[in-house]
Amino acid sequence: MTGKPGTKHDGGTHDGGTLPGPSGHHLVVMGVAGCGKSTVGIALAERLGARFLDGDSLHPQANIDKMASGTPLNDDDRAPWLAEIGRRFPASDTALVIACSALKRGYRDIIRSGDPSVVFVHLRGTRELLSARMTSRPGHFMPPSLLDSQLATLEPLQDDEAGIVVDIDQSVEDIVEHVVSAMSGHQVQADASAPQYLVDLTAAPFSLDDAALNWVESTIASMSLEEKIGQLFINHNNDYSPEYLDNVLENFHVGGMRYRPGPSAAVQEHIRYAQSKTRIPLLVASNPEMGGAGSCDDGTFVSTHLQAGSHPDKSIARLMGVVAGVETAALGCNWAFAPIVDIHYNWRNTVISTRAFGNTPEIVVERAKEYFDGISESPTVCAMKHFPGDGIDERDQHVVTSYNTLGYEEWDRTYGHVYREMIGHGVQSIMVGHIGAPEVSRHLRPGLADSEIRPATLAPELLQDLLRGELGFNGLVLTDASLMVGLTQAMKRRDLVPATIAAGCDMFLFFRNPEEDFQFMLDGYKSGVISDVRLQDALRRILGLKASLGLHVKPRESLVPSADALAVIGSDEHRSIAADIADKTVTLVKDTAGNLPITPKTHKRIRLYGISGGADFTRADPLAYLDTVKEELEAAGFVVDVFKTAEQREAAGETGMNFMRVLSEEATADYADRYDAAFVFANVKGFAQEAAIRIKWSSPMAAEIPWYATEVPTVFVSLNQPNHLIDVPMVKTAIHAHAGTREAIRATIQKIQGKSEFQGTYNENVFCGSFDTRL
Repeated sequence: MTGKPGTKHDGGTHDGGTLPGPSGHHLVVMGVAGCGKSTVGIALAERLGARFLDGDSLHPQANIDKMASGTPLNDDDRAPWLAEIGRRFPASDTALVIACSALKRGYRDIIRSGDPSVVFVHLRGTRELLSARMTSRPGHFMPPSLLDSQLATLEPLQDDEAGIVVDIDQSVEDIVEHVVSAMSGHQVQADASAPQYLVDLTAAPFSLDDAALNWVESTIASMSLEEKIGQLFINHNNDYSPEYLDNVLENFHVGGMRYRPGPSAAVQEHIRYAQSKTRIPLLVASNPEMGGAGSCDDGTFVSTHLQAGSHPDKSIARLMGVVAGVETAALGCNWAFAPIVDIHYNWRNTVISTRAFGNTPEIVVERAKEYFDGISESPTVCAMKHFPGDGIDERDQHVVTSYNTLGYEEWDRTYGHVYREMIGHGVQSIMVGHIGAPEVSRHLRPGLADSEIRPATLAPELLQDLLRGELGFNGLVLTDASLMVGLTQAMKRRDLVPATIAAGCDMFLFFRNPEEDFQFMLDGYKSGVISDVRLQDALRRILGLKASLGLHVKPRESLVPSADALAVIGSDEHRSIAADIADKTVTLVKDTAGNLPITPKTHKRIRLYGISGGADFTRADPLAYLDTVKEELEAAGFVVDVFKTAEQREAAGETGMNFMRVLSEEATADYADRYDAAFVFANVKGFAQEAAIRIKWSSPMAAEIPWYATEVPTVFVSLNQPNHLIDVPMVKTAIHAHAGTREAIRATIQKIQGKSEFQGTYNENVFCGSFDTRL
C-alpha cells in the first residue's frame, strides 16, 4: 500500500469524540472486507504492547456457514457476535485491539455497551482497491460478491463517536503511525517488559513476495478458529488407510504430518492422498538424518552424522544431504528434520553419539552447512535440532528431561556460535529439544528458582529472549516429539500443550490423543494462555514456510511426484555414493598389539561374535547384520564359526543349556588350537528406550566377553556406538565402522586384510576418559 494518511471526510480524528492516550486503551479496527483489519490490527497491537484478537474468530459457525454460502448476515445474526466482542474488552487485563467490521452505528453501540471508552479505527478504501484485495484472497468465507452489500451497509463514524479514519492506500507502517499520533500526539513504544518478536515474512528465511504475502494473510483470514488451531499440529501418521487420514484432516485440520516409514511406493501414495484431501497444503516431514534411510524402508543409508564428520572430506556431509533431498522429495516430502547441530561433549551421551557431526562447534558448523546445502538442492526446507543443544548431559530426553548446564558465556561461545552460523546460513526452522539450560535461563531471567527451570519447549526466555531476540531467528520453531518424557514430566498435559505455543513454539509435534490435545490447545487459546498475537504470529510463520516452498502456487496434483520418481530411491548411483563414503570413513581406533593385517592366509579360522542391545522398538532382528558379516568374511576366504549364546542354542533345539555350560565349552585351553583369530562385531542400539546405552552381555561372565583377547588376535568392530572401549578395554584392535550396512561391513573386512587403507578419523570421545582404553 502506498499513499498518505487522511483526515475526517479527508481523514483524521473526530471533533466530538475525545481520544484518550494509547497506553492501556482498547481499539476496534473496523471496515469492510479487504481493508486489512487483521494486518493493521496486529501491527497496532505490536506497537502499543497490546493483545490482538480477530473478531471473525468469535463468529459462531452458523454465521461462517451463512457467509460462505453467499448469504449476508442479518442484524439478528450479528447481535450476539458483537456483544461477545464488547464483552472481551472489560474481561481483558491488558490493552486489547480487535478487528471487526462494525459497519453500522448500531453495531458499534453494541460493542460500546461492553466498554464505553473503546476507540474505533476506520480503514477506508475505494471500491476498486477493496475489490482487488478481496479477489487475491481465495478461500475466504466472505466472497467478493458481498462487497457491495458491505459498502451499502457501512455507516461512517459520526461526530460523537471516538474514532479515527485512515485511508488504506498507504503502508501499514504509515497507518499505524497515523493512528498512534492521532491518539496521543507522540510516539508510543511497546511494553519493554514483554517484547514481541513478530515474524517478517519479507525477510530471510521466508523472503516472500507480495503475492505470497497476500496468500498467507488471506488464507489465515479465511480460516475458522478450529482450522487455525489445527495448523499448529504436526500429526504422526500411524496408519496408511484413507479413513485414518480423512479423520485427521477433516476433524483436526493439521498443518503438517510425519508418517511411519514403510515401502517407498506405499509412503508416496499415502502422502499423495493426504495432499489431495486437505484445503491448505501440508508440510510433510521426514527424518533423513542418514540419507534416504529412515524416510522409507528402501531408502539409501549414506552415513551417520558422526561418520560424515569422521573424514577430512567435508563433501561427505553434502552428499548425504543431496541423497536425502532427492529421495525424500521423490516421496513427496518437503520438510527435513535435520541436520542435527548438537555437540558431542560427553562420551556417555548416547542420544547423539552417532547423530552429532563431532565434539567441536567448528566441525558441527562446517558439516551442518554442507548437509544443508546438499539437501537444499531439492525442494526441501530444514529443521535443525535440538535447541538449546544436546551433548552435555548423558541422558536421553525420550525418557527424562536433560540439561545443558553450560554457563551463558560458554554456551554462547559453543552452541550459540553454531546457531548463529546456521541461522545466518539460511536454515528455515528449528526443532526445540526437551532440554533445560539452567544457567542460560538464569542469565536471561535472573532469580529463577530451580523449580522454575523448564525444558526449552516451555521456556519463553530461551525461545523469545535468546532464540528470537539475541540470535535473531525469524523462522519457524517446532517442538520435539511431545510424547517424550522430557516434556511430559514438566506439567499436566492439558497445560503443557498450549504452554509450548505461548512460550514461543509455532508448531506442536505429534498428538498423544488427537481429541484431547486439540481441545487442550483450543481451551488454551480461549482462556488466554495463547494470545491472539501469538496465535497469529505462529500461523503466519507456518503458512509463510509453506509459501516459501511454493506450495500455494503448485497445482494440487503436482505436490507429490509421479510413481516413476521412486526410481531414484536406493538407486545404484546412491549406493555407490554410500560405498565410497563407507570406504573413506571406516576408522582404526587402535591396533596396539599389531594384530593387523589378518588374512585368510595368516588367520583362516575365525570365531565370530555378534553383540547387540536386544530388539528395540523397531522390532527388527538385532543380529540380522551378523549374516552379512559371515557372508562377507566367507567371500573373502575365511572359515567362520559363529558363537551362539545359551538362549540361542536353546531356541535352536538344544536342551539343558545355561550360561555356565556355554562358558565351560567356550573358554578352554585349546581355544587357540580351534581358532586363529576372533572377530567381535557390535551393533548396539537402544535409542529412545534408555537414559544411556552400554553393552549388555548375554549373561554374567558371558562367554562372548573378550576374555579370549589374551589367546588369539582379537578385533572389535563397532557398527554403531563409538564409546564401546569403556566396556572392552582388553581388546587391542578396535575399529569403528559406523554402520551395519553391507557397504560398511565389506569395507571393514577389506581393511582388516590390508587390501585398503583406513582413512577415517576419530575424536577423543572414543577413549571414554579412561587410560586403559588406550592400551
